[in-house]
Amino acid sequence: MDSPHTEWADVRLHVVTGKGGTGKTTVAAALALALASGGKKVLLVEVEARQGIAQIFDLPPLPYEERRIAVAPSGGDVYALAIDPEDAMLEYLEMFYGMRRAGRALSKMGIVDFATTIAPGFRDVLVTGKTTEAVRRRNRNGRRVYDAVVLDAPPTGRITRFLNVTQEVAGLARVGPIKNHSELVSSVVKSPETAVHFVTLLEEMPVQETLDGVAELRSAGLPPGGIFVNMVRESQLPQSTLDQAATGRFDAAELVLGLKAAGVADGAEATALAEALAEEVVEHAHRTELERAERESLAEAGLPSFELPLLADGVDLAGLYELAETIRTQGAA
Repeated sequence: MDSPHTEWADVRLHVVTGKGGTGKTTVAAALALALASGGKKVLLVEVEARQGIAQIFDLPPLPYEERRIAVAPSGGDVYALAIDPEDAMLEYLEMFYGMRRAGRALSKMGIVDFATTIAPGFRDVLVTGKTTEAVRRRNRNGRRVYDAVVLDAPPTGRITRFLNVTQEVAGLARVGPIKNHSELVSSVVKSPETAVHFVTLLEEMPVQETLDGVAELRSAGLPPGGIFVNMVRESQLPQSTLDQAATGRFDAAELVLGLKAAGVADGAEATALAEALAEEVVEHAHRTELERAERESLAEAGLPSFELPLLADGVDLAGLYELAETIRTQGAA
């Protein structure tokens, strides 16, 4: 197994983002399992109230508390936390103002929802603040409670704004606890302890969104990590066949002979089946060529890239552990 990338040696907060439909939550869960392998303790956090973690691990909806949900390969524990903005605000009010009871009253009046709606930057401070607190937390012996924290973050189009909390609350509070809290969060997010990973498919739109997201992160001074190319389908055909098919002039005559020799079909049936197979081969070759071009585009980002296979049977728990092992083998954890 390759060793983890040296540039991530100090990373303790792994933020995972990606365009919708790329399998962002699945990759975040697999990464948490991979990081916990070998006896470590990892917290997996979600912030979008979709209960995606519970669904992937086949669990009931998660409450607003940290609880163990899985044992990693070779030992190690994965804990999960589904952050609810309202509960996070109540916790915030108690922590900084000592007014949890008053906060509950405000919640019943709808003030909490109102505040996080008119000031979405404050909502992001609450959820990222809870996450970075877990990163910083230490036990009585002074050791970090978690070896790593994996954050299943919002999609790529919103990730820079989500993480750039200091700028987002600048118009909300120039002094006081909110500003101080946002600066504390920002000090973790923009430090070498954090890496923002992108999940993509080898398709034009998610690849372009990934490249745009990386550029936006860098412009904001936020730390990009790696690119996880998900649902990769390996070609079962030799390169020579793909090269011929890519020209669009794939000869089905050999397929006819092969079908006849195998006793699968004969005569007109063999010809028709061979022509259908030839069309599939040409389509496969074109897709392979497009995926090669997308890989070249991703390489322009200058980030480590990892490829995760498309699982034929879908992502169940066994598949999740398989992806975690792939991540470890490629040195991403």
